[in-house]
Amino acid sequence: MSKDKTASANPAAKLWGGRFSEATDAFVERFTASVNFDQRMALEDIQGSLAHAQMLSEVGVLTEDEYRQIADGLREIGIEIEAGEFPWSVQLEDVHMNIEARLTDRIGATGKKLHTGRSRNDQVATDIRLWLRGRIDQIAAELTRLQSGLVDLAEREADTIMPGFTHLQSAQPVTFGHHLLAWNEMLTRDYERLLDCRKRVNRSPLGAAALAGTSYPIDRARTAELLGFDAPTENSLDSVSDRDFAIEFCAFAALLLTHLSRASEELVLWTSSQFDFIDLPDRFCTGSSIMPQKKNPDVPELVRGKTGRVNGHLVALLTLMKSQPLAYNKDNQEDKEPLFDAADTALDCLRAFADMAPALRAKKENMLAAAAKGFSTATDLADYLVRRGVAFRDAHEIVGQSVSFAIEQDKDLAELSLAQLQQFSDQIGDDVFEVLTLEGSVAARDHIGGTAPAQVRAACERARKLIAARG
Repeated sequence: MSKDKTASANPAAKLWGGRFSEATDAFVERFTASVNFDQRMALEDIQGSLAHAQMLSEVGVLTEDEYRQIADGLREIGIEIEAGEFPWSVQLEDVHMNIEARLTDRIGATGKKLHTGRSRNDQVATDIRLWLRGRIDQIAAELTRLQSGLVDLAEREADTIMPGFTHLQSAQPVTFGHHLLAWNEMLTRDYERLLDCRKRVNRSPLGAAALAGTSYPIDRARTAELLGFDAPTENSLDSVSDRDFAIEFCAFAALLLTHLSRASEELVLWTSSQFDFIDLPDRFCTGSSIMPQKKNPDVPELVRGKTGRVNGHLVALLTLMKSQPLAYNKDNQEDKEPLFDAADTALDCLRAFADMAPALRAKKENMLAAAAKGFSTATDLADYLVRRGVAFRDAHEIVGQSVSFAIEQDKDLAELSLAQLQQFSDQIGDDVFEVLTLEGSVAARDHIGGTAPAQVRAACERARKLIAARG
């Protein structure tokens, strides 16, 4: 046999090797193994096995002594894994067979009884759900930390005026606090989506076995209860082949990263010398190897860049599942790496933002000066005219003419004299300058969802109550 065809000497060494007459090809062994990445579910695998063994003892499939041996052995293996001392083997293919083989090494033939009434198909489906449920809870906590920091910063900046943009052109003045609360609204929707996804993750497929269930008198409701699942899944075929929950999580992660990417883009713009609206602490930036003056916003840039890989994971999982017949197929081994990386990336990006966002420092004078450019109070002048009885379309025309004149004079609307303004409408009085100020403009948006400082503070209070209610 050539070097490339070297194979394991004993096919029976495989836990499934009884019907095989020759050993697995060495390359195929490496190609099909998943232990290098699915070992990160090891503690969840032990958790599921403990619940399964306890249920088997309760229904009389295992004796109390057999259950005790299995449970003690699994707990000892868990300690070994956490200490980094577990001898992982590619020849044993995956996390499940590595742990089961180790258990049999430790406690003997009793270890072989653990797999009674289950399959690797329902075992891996259970492990993935347990693993993802834990990551969802971590992500939810980081989302909450980020939102708490944003709301605190928004309240501190409730009076800080900055330009609001459409088409990245100066549109109307807003407050920095109001802008930050827009980010918070995006994240609130993300949090709601995450919790909704968790409901569908938190169903137990354990007991579905390979695809048709098992003839043993198992109690699936009991294992679901032991593992903290809301209920067992309803159909054995779907139980082992469903990966909707993983796709749904990746859809959540893609939207979350899209929102963080939008915020990152604004941070990158705002830290540039052309905007110069904010300062990022040095600990979130890096320098240049050639240009000593540079302070680069690497954290926001990386978050923006990582959005592409998470979007890619969503597409990968959708493509993975689109042509699979029921029930389990080996293709599903490819679900883990995209899911793992999507969860890791989402969590890391949230941690970065949760640390960084509360530390942002607004350059208030620069923001105010920028808001004074671009005729950002033009709409306020139109509204003023409407309140004086001018039809909105006529008011729109009058203000457009006023802006054109101000451009010729190289002045802002607020810098024009009353006489200059009145040449476009005799409805303009000397009180017009109250609405042409930036402070007057933002204060006038005094309704729920508006940018008035009082409304920003009220919105912060409502946001805090929602966050506190999460428990």
